[in-house]
Amino acid sequence: MQLTLFSCNCFNISSFDNILELVGNTPLVKLNTITKTFPGTYIAKLEAFNPGHSSKDRIALHIVEQAEKKGILKPGDTIIETTSGNTGFSIAMVSMIKGYDCVLAVSSKSSPDKIDMLKSMGAKVYVCPANVKADDPRSYYEVAKRIHKEIKGSVYINQYFNVLNTEAHFKTTGPEIWNQTAGKITHLVACSGTGGTISGTAQFLKSQNPEIKVIGVDAYGSVLKKYHETREFDSNEIYPYRIEGLGKNLIPTATDFDVIDEFIKVTDEDSAHAARELAQTEGIFGGYTSGAVVQAVKLLQEQYLFKDSDMIVLIFPDHGSRYMSKVFNDQWMEDQGFMDKKLKLSAKAIEIVK
Repeated sequence: MQLTLFSCNCFNISSFDNILELVGNTPLVKLNTITKTFPGTYIAKLEAFNPGHSSKDRIALHIVEQAEKKGILKPGDTIIETTSGNTGFSIAMVSMIKGYDCVLAVSSKSSPDKIDMLKSMGAKVYVCPANVKADDPRSYYEVAKRIHKEIKGSVYINQYFNVLNTEAHFKTTGPEIWNQTAGKITHLVACSGTGGTISGTAQFLKSQNPEIKVIGVDAYGSVLKKYHETREFDSNEIYPYRIEGLGKNLIPTATDFDVIDEFIKVTDEDSAHAARELAQTEGIFGGYTSGAVVQAVKLLQEQYLFKDSDMIVLIFPDHGSRYMSKVFNDQWMEDQGFMDKKLKLSAKAIEIVK
């Protein structure tokens, strides 16, 4: 990817050809306050710097371009996908630039902000109940399959089982982190949903240094941690939870459990508070899953203490603007029972000047 030089009204203009050329090469930023009492160096990979404001830009672009190369996608086709919001936005963005129609089956757990953003990008959106089994005809998996059968000339991306999801991060996120840390990374902490981000990144990093420890972040109400430990699917692990884009009620084949050393679970409440704390201490306006990663690091350092010589990279998947009606909304926090007395006291009231 490089800037294109062209002439316009006798001036030489340096410009990217389109927004898709901005995907990837996101920055690392050192955390200075929220981890100041922890041993080790903590660095965040800010995936919100992608043009679609999340790590999902990487897989959307990679999968669509591979489908084009293989002749699976042709002009005028429709792209269909299941999403908690971020992948949908990225798919919609790529579809718009490349001239495809886009249909998205979205979990009802997705914030209204995310759903509105999908619609604003020209996608047709189906909102499906979150708290149903994966094989329920109302689940967003089954709805997407049905729409795929109904629309001639459609392509179902199916990120949960698509190996290209993992490949996208093996080719981009992993090498970026390795090069940006000059190979000094000792630990990777990342959320696991579809598993593409953590798996592809971990595969590359461990190919460079097998000693790097990879910790997956999971949600209470998800099956991933238990499956990693037992290699058995336990439906008793499943119950409703609030964090979007974290955990699963099925086992995604995009997840390479062999390159993940351990999983740690975080609660909805702690993750929400951690996202707010991240904004108020580091000035990083990360999303709900960014808070989940921060909370995981807090728990990990309590469990086995990182060493001073360690370099821990945290992947922050998206931007906080997608959670204005949830994590960063005082009323939503209070409705969930998350707005404790301490938080209420620290919140600055908005004053209306008349």
